[in-house]
Amino acid sequence: MKKLFVIILLAGLSLPAFSQNSGFGIKAGLSSSKVDFESQQFIPDGSTTGYHLGIFARLGGAGFYVQPELLFTQTSGEFKLNLQGNNGTESYRADFNRIDLPVMLGVKMFKLIRLQAGPIASFNVNSNLENAAGTVNDVNFKEASIGYQAGAGVDIGNLFIDLKYEGGLSSVTQQVAGFDTDNRLNQWILSVGFKIF
Repeated sequence: MKKLFVIILLAGLSLPAFSQNSGFGIKAGLSSSKVDFESQQFIPDGSTTGYHLGIFARLGGAGFYVQPELLFTQTSGEFKLNLQGNNGTESYRADFNRIDLPVMLGVKMFKLIRLQAGPIASFNVNSNLENAAGTVNDVNFKEASIGYQAGAGVDIGNLFIDLKYEGGLSSVTQQVAGFDTDNRLNQWILSVGFKIF
């Protein structure tokens, strides 16, 4: 009985610290994306800009926190396909519309700065591939992919700013134009969020 009383007392004393770092809010931002291939047939062709928006929850105390997020993300990537013989290259643009579920594990320092990292699961909503002739139909987008995110953030009252890097751990397509692909979507992400409560 005494042990139960001590546990309840400690939980009650830690609740203010826990709730101080916890909350729920909205976030949005921009990304700079690039599609990388494990193939000499496909050549990345620069970075493109995308956006994201959604909600987050932050749960934590004593400087540590967990932050699950639910985001709609629109990203894209441009690349070229080396054609056989002397036919040169063909340019493509892929647009990825997806639902992202990152779960950040972080530490807060000096009541201002945060360091965070964690996994992300992405689910394809409506992605497409285009070349000079229009939409390409012989492309097989994967229904889901996984990756990781890592970065830092700053809290200013209920407002926060995050800068993260996302790396792909699985490919986002299985085939493009009849060629097997192993392509990963990598991006830099800048977010602004607001804790509602």
